[in-house]
Amino acid sequence: ELSGGSDADHHSAALGKVITHIDLGAMLRRTVCELYSDLVTRPTGAAVRTGIEEQLGELAGRTLTVIDFSRVGLLDFSCADEIVAKLLVRCREDAIPRDAYFLLSGIREVHIEPIEAVLERRALTIVAQPAAGTADLLGVADEIERSLWAALDRLERATASELAIEARIAPAVVALGLDRLCGRRVIMRDSDSFLALGAMART
Repeated sequence: ELSGGSDADHHSAALGKVITHIDLGAMLRRTVCELYSDLVTRPTGAAVRTGIEEQLGELAGRTLTVIDFSRVGLLDFSCADEIVAKLLVRCREDAIPRDAYFLLSGIREVHIEPIEAVLERRALTIVAQPAAGTADLLGVADEIERSLWAALDRLERATASELAIEARIAPAVVALGLDRLCGRRVIMRDSDSFLALGAMART
């Protein structure tokens, strides 16, 4: 639980990036009802997403927002669409006007199915850190993209040439795959290197 009863906590990471942690369970109880732990009904999801966007509006520059599901019970498809998919869509459409990246943490099997479904329907991708296990990509990504993403997650930070060696993929193909992953905001470009979001979230 975050100090002072807040549902968000942020700190500055290396290279000038701000990492924000949002406790979705606390956000739900603050915006909807103190007794709730389940994310069901579209109005509930919309209220929670609005709360997230308001907190992001207080920040500037490049941000990584870790959305923590560990204190959330059930998650239905409408809430997954409102909170996860629409947040990504609004970021892509510049309704959230900043260089914003997102990672889901503390997710369990009960959360994964609805999140995967809404991401695939909208052709979106996000990095997720299950409650137990290593980080993974949820949503739409081809075999090359998943191989590159996994190689970067292992190395944490790497150049395109290093990833070509690690993933055993031709450099020309690597360049195109990294461009697509950057466009989907599931990896971060920093000068001539690329950063894994999971590694940043663990710092």
